[in-house]
Amino acid sequence: MLTSRRLETPVERPRRLRRTAALRALVRETRLHPEMFIYPIFVRPGRRMREPIPSMPGQERLSVDLLAGEAEALRGLGVKAVLLFGLPEEKDGTGSGAYDDEGIIQRGVRALRAADPELLIMTDVCLCEYTTHGHCGIVADGAVDNDATLDVLARTAVSQAAAGADVVAPSAMMDGQVGAIRAALDEAALSGVAIMGYSAKHASAFFGPFREAAGSAPQFGDRRGYQMDPANAREAEREIALDLAEGADVVMVKPALAYLDVIHRVRPHVPVPLAAYNVSGEYAMVKAAAAQGWLDERLGALEILTAIVRAGADLIITYHAKEAAQWLAT
Repeated sequence: MLTSRRLETPVERPRRLRRTAALRALVRETRLHPEMFIYPIFVRPGRRMREPIPSMPGQERLSVDLLAGEAEALRGLGVKAVLLFGLPEEKDGTGSGAYDDEGIIQRGVRALRAADPELLIMTDVCLCEYTTHGHCGIVADGAVDNDATLDVLARTAVSQAAAGADVVAPSAMMDGQVGAIRAALDEAALSGVAIMGYSAKHASAFFGPFREAAGSAPQFGDRRGYQMDPANAREAEREIALDLAEGADVVMVKPALAYLDVIHRVRPHVPVPLAAYNVSGEYAMVKAAAAQGWLDERLGALEILTAIVRAGADLIITYHAKEAAQWLAT
C-alpha cells in the first residue's frame, strides 16, 4: 500500500556540482598534467632502429639517432621528463657497460641533451641490463654482493651524470646505494645532479614485460633477496627513511597500482617529491584488456593515473605518458 507520508526533501545535494562537465572540472580534487609524467625510453644499439616490444604494445626500443625525434614529440605534448634504460651491445659478468663513458645510456643522454637542452633527463642506475647473469649487482659465490655492487653503481652514476643526466635513479635495491652515489657525485664535482631513489621497490610479478623489453631477466634464482617483499608496508617506510637520510632528492614507490596503500601510507613522512612507477605489467594489462574491447583504454588509464596522484604521488613514471598527455589536451 502506498503511504501518504511525504518524503523529506534532502538538505544536502552533492549532485549539484556534478551536473555539467564544467562544474565537475571546476571542483575536481585531483588533477593530472603532462608535466607530472616521466616517460621511460629503451635505448638500443644500431641506427634507424625502431623495434616494437610485443608485451608492451605501443612501446619500442629506439636507437640513439632516433632520440631527437622522440624529444621533439614529447616537447609538443608537454611531457618534460624522460627516464632512460639501456640495452648494451655486449654484456659481461660485472656489468662494465653500465659505466662505459661511450655506453648506450651515455650516448643517449648526449643525443637528447643536444636535441633539447630543456628536457629533464633521468637515467636508471642498475646492472641487470648489462650483466650476463641478469642480476642487479655483482655476483659472488652465487649471491649478489651488496658492498661490491655499491662501487659499480657509484661509478655508473658518475658516468651518466658527466654525460649530462639531470637525475640519476638507482634501482638495484642495494643497501647504502644512495649514500654511495651521493658521495661519488660530490667528489666528482657533480653535486648539482639529483638522485631519485627507487626506495620502496617490491619484488613484483608486474615487472615481466619490462624484463623482456630490457633483456634483463635473471638467469638464475630471483631478486627477492634484495627487492622488497610485496607483503610489507612498514618496511617501505624504513627504506624511504634510509634513502632520505643518505641524501635522496626524490623517493619512489614501485609498482604503483598494486601499492596505492603504500604511497598513501608514506606520503605524510616524505618531505621531498614522491614518485610512483606505473610499471610495465600495469600498462600491459590495460593495453590487453582494451585490445579485447573489455575496457576503454583512455578512461581506464586516466583513472589509474588519477588514483596514483590521489594516493599521494607527485610524479608518475608511466608508459602511458604520451597518450595521457594527448587525452588530457582534448
